[in-house]
Amino acid sequence: MPLHPRAVAHLRQCDPRMAEVLGRVGPFRLKLQDCSPFESLARAIVFQQLSTKAASTIFGRLAAACGGEVAPSTLARLDDGAVRSLGVSGQKLRYLRDLTRCVEEGALELRALRNFADEQVIERLTQVKGIGVWTAQMHLIFFLGRPDVLPVADLGIQKAAQQVYGLRQLPDARRLERLAEPWRPFRSVACWYLWRSLDGEAALGD
Repeated sequence: MPLHPRAVAHLRQCDPRMAEVLGRVGPFRLKLQDCSPFESLARAIVFQQLSTKAASTIFGRLAAACGGEVAPSTLARLDDGAVRSLGVSGQKLRYLRDLTRCVEEGALELRALRNFADEQVIERLTQVKGIGVWTAQMHLIFFLGRPDVLPVADLGIQKAAQQVYGLRQLPDARRLERLAEPWRPFRSVACWYLWRSLDGEAALGD
């Protein structure tokens, strides 16, 4: 995210609690995914509702089985049994197949998404089975590098906000939105810092 020096300065000034998090975590080090948009979305599907460690292992197996790149053509060469044997659930396999179908039939033009606003990207991606708002938001942050995304359904964000702001319970979407209002237009950067403030990463997928 090329805007990150401005973003860090803004977050430090707008929110004392966030400034403390910035001081503890250190420099902003988010690196955008260096892969195709299809692989980014396939990765997000695999990572749904799993720990980072478990999901990374499964996706690593899938990438290796695809010859190093998860793409519609390489995924199509694997039969369902082969994909399931890698640790991919039956439900996620169906999601991956639907993503492949949408791309191959031209219903979803992934490279064109760069030209759309955040809400338009979410609208298009959520037409694919298994891609909900959270998965689309992860694509916006970690692949497209959009600076002002707030994934209110993410358990890691909820837990971190609860700790940072001393809340009695996990904040709901409305409360998170209120807490994050001062972070605009750099809520993605603030979320990265909240994720990193946790001892381990946890996310609630679609």
